[in-house]
Amino acid sequence: MLLFCASLAAAATARGEETCGPAAVSSGAQITEYTPVFESCARGEATRLATRRMRIDGDALLLTVDPQSLATALEPAACWRCVETSDAEQAETRFMKAVRPPADPDRPPALVNAGHVHGQGAGSYVTGDLCPSQKPLDRAFIEEVAAQGPGTPITLAVSGGWIAHHAADFAWLQDKRRSGALDIAWANHSYTHPYVRGRADAQNYLLRPGVDLDAEIFETEKLLISHGETPSVFFRFPGLVSDSALLERLESRHLVALGADSWLALGPPPRAGSIVLVHPNGNEPGGLQIFSRLLKSGRMPKPFRAINEAP
Repeated sequence: MLLFCASLAAAATARGEETCGPAAVSSGAQITEYTPVFESCARGEATRLATRRMRIDGDALLLTVDPQSLATALEPAACWRCVETSDAEQAETRFMKAVRPPADPDRPPALVNAGHVHGQGAGSYVTGDLCPSQKPLDRAFIEEVAAQGPGTPITLAVSGGWIAHHAADFAWLQDKRRSGALDIAWANHSYTHPYVRGRADAQNYLLRPGVDLDAEIFETEKLLISHGETPSVFFRFPGLVSDSALLERLESRHLVALGADSWLALGPPPRAGSIVLVHPNGNEPGGLQIFSRLLKSGRMPKPFRAINEAP
């Protein structure tokens, strides 16, 4: 009898372990009770930080971050033992050092380009902004990156408005990721990407009066998740415009501000460790042409590297 009970317990444990790990979310899943949290979670010897709780089609899930690698995952809440934590308690983790980097005395406060603008080591970090646009995705640029080899990393800072109006292009990008042609990290670029032509930066973009930063963040995250994708820890301010108060609010949601030191259409050429910015949303073809020329001439720093390695 004892042996029978032990066998049942072992089988139940095995079934429980099988359900742990990254959750598979079907496209079109219903997301409710989406809540920002900051919790320290453990399962055996594994540790994670949870930054969001939610229910997806009724199941309780966490959006977790590996505190050292910065990798994110959607995982069943039942698989982790979590307790509330604080920025101070996690201050020595690589994740919190990325969220709240130490002040750089050689870099004065600026309205433009807050956050991480240059990465560690050789190569470069290719990032593409998908602001809302009426034009199609520049698939030729994506193919040019993919041609560097299977699993080439690229970060796409995607707005919810772009996803909502480019279903076919987004599905095509998902196919590139699922096939292993590209290793895509999804950075958040807000939902509406507010902008009024001619208005000063200090009253524009996410600094416009009445903008709800939480809605801009969370609605894009939920849209990514509902399409079966996992948001990264990175957020790029529209226009690269913010101020200290906006940055503090972003950091309180445990996101890493992502800038760039080589906006190809506007700024200096890339160097080793550059975070390169282009717009494959059809609105800035000049930057893509510069990228292609640099790549073909051997002047684009390689290898292309995953954005999680930058901070």
